[in-house]
Parts: sequence; structure tokens; C-alpha cells
Amino acid sequence: MTTVTTLFDLTDETGGVLADAPTARLLLPADAPREEWLEVRRGGIGGSDVAGILGLAGKYTGPRHVFEEKHGRSTFKGTEYTEIGTEIEDFIAHMFTKRSGVPTAEAPGTLVHVDRPWMRVNVDRFTFERPGPASGVLECKNRSEYQADQWEDGAVPDAPAIQCHWGMAVGGWDHGFVAALVGGNKLRWVRLERDEEMVEYLVDYCGKWFTRHIVEGFEPSADGLEATTDLLAKLWSVKAETIAEIDVDKAKALRARRAELKEREKALAEDLRLVENEMRLLTGENEIVKAGGKPAWTWKANGNFASKQFAEAEPELFAKYMHKVPALDLDRLKTEQPEKYAEYRARRLVVPAKGI
Repeated sequence: MTTVTTLFDLTDETGGVLADAPTARLLLPADAPREEWLEVRRGGIGGSDVAGILGLAGKYTGPRHVFEEKHGRSTFKGTEYTEIGTEIEDFIAHMFTKRSGVPTAEAPGTLVHVDRPWMRVNVDRFTFERPGPASGVLECKNRSEYQADQWEDGAVPDAPAIQCHWGMAVGGWDHGFVAALVGGNKLRWVRLERDEEMVEYLVDYCGKWFTRHIVEGFEPSADGLEATTDLLAKLWSVKAETIAEIDVDKAKALRARRAELKEREKALAEDLRLVENEMRLLTGENEIVKAGGKPAWTWKANGNFASKQFAEAEPELFAKYMHKVPALDLDRLKTEQPEKYAEYRARRLVVPAKGI
């Protein structure tokens, strides 16, 4: 069975609800100019926004990313990885159909919920398990080999699962699929059934979030996501030596909390070293440790190479295998292009030991 390449009926007789999406209508066609698409994207919550709002998108996005993007201040410019992911959607959909027997078709563009105009989605594909309108939705993902374990035994990571559920919530389908090309050579796909409790939760939470942070414009609170740390480092153009005045009590509370957490971090690091050193003692000269015939852990000589020790112990070999590599002359760049140097320099949070 091959992939469907043409769409079924797009709208009902009134031109409202899509025949292929029981609770959605077409808001913007797929061939609309990119600027129009971006404007429509900023006007609502889409499938790729939901995991970020919930803090389930790992190191990629968080609530603050969504807030900035909706207000036209996105710092994401795309990467080769995301570009390739878009380009191979056709291949992933084709392989999904080949393996599952379920035909697919490209969606006509951005869909919007008929009753909640802030609920929007750009699904990767419609699925057709029976004659007539689309029976479900397919999300296509390109994933690294390092994430292979997240897709084994019918599992699907939180972010793509949430995205699929959002598609079902907007379009009104009773099921959806997520298909992932893992490591460039393994296809994993999962069928997800509509969960009304999940849909109700997503609609309620995201609806309140959209009203509070997008319509009313209140900034989201700080969170502990790695993605937010990266974003805050890029969000502002630094004004050298300028000062932000904050409340003394607020500053003291934050400093005290940070000091407490740093102490806990130190204690946890020592506890972790103790446990890992006991594991090393039990391993001894061996590389692999098993318990009950199953692997428990490994201690292999596959870590970083000790270049300094090698140079001191083997100076002749070190000289033989030494080679020069191009390096950026930061001192020269700083002197000749100070503005560019400042633009690309990372920000570092420093908290003095002396109290306020």
C-alpha cells in the first residue's frame, strides 16, 4: 500500500468544518506566505507549543520560549537538524504507510478549532484507515540514535505524544499516530487513543496560560529548565555596566536559597562519588559487572584521553603526534571588533560570597 498523495474533501457544504477534521476548520492554506504563517502561529497555541508550556520539551523549549515567540521575540533561527527533519517527513510518512498499511495525506494547512480560535495545529499528515474522511492524524519525527531507548517496546516520549494529543484535541479525531525515524535507519511508530481526561486537561491548562501570558501579557515565572537558562542568555542585548535595582528582601531571599541549594548540591555530589567509587571497587580490573546474569554497570577505558599525562610520560610520542589546529584569535577579535566580541560572549552569573 502506498502513501496517499491527494486530499479528500477539504470542507463541508457550508465551508466551515473540514470533512477530514470533525472539530476544526482551515485557517490558513499550506502555501500561504511565511510571514502570514508566522503571524497566525503567534495568534494561538499550536502542537509544538504545548510540550514547551508544560515544561516537557526537555532542553529545547520551555514556557518562556513560547511567551517570547508569541510576542514576536523568538530567538530560534532553525538548525540543520530541524531542516532535515522537515525535509524527510515525506519519507517517514511513506515508511509508516509501508509498515502499518495505513495511508496518509498532507494536511491542507493550519487548522483552528471551531469553538476555541486560540487552539491551532499544523499536523504532519492525515491518516485514512477506512474510506471517506481522515480517521486520525500522524506526527513524524526525526530522532538521534542516542534517543533510541525512548522509542523501544511501544514507548513514545512525552513531547511528541503531547503534540499528537493536541492534534486530536483540535481536530476531533479519536486516535493518532507518532512515527519516528531513529538514528537514520530504524522506524518506530505508535498508535495513541484519544484520552478525554488528557484533552480536557490540555485545553484547560493551555487556555488559561494563553489568556494570562499572551492575551493579558504577564510574563511567566522563572523555571528550572535548561532550555530557559539558554534562552535567558540570548534574550537581551547586554548594556555594559548598567544596573538593575531590586528589593533588598527579594535579593537576600534568592541569595539564601541559592546558598542552601549549593550546599545540598555539594553534599549530593559527595554522596554520588561515594556510591560510584564503591561500584569501581567492586569492578576492579574488569570492564563489565553483571548481577543475576544481567548487566549492572560497566567501567571501560573509553573516556577522555589524558593528554597532559601522556605528554609528560611519553614526550617523544607526544611530539610525533602533535599537530597544529586553527584557533580563533580572541584577543585580536576583542581589540579590533569589540562590538562583535561582546555580541557573542556568554553571560555568567556570579554571586559574591559576601552578603548584602
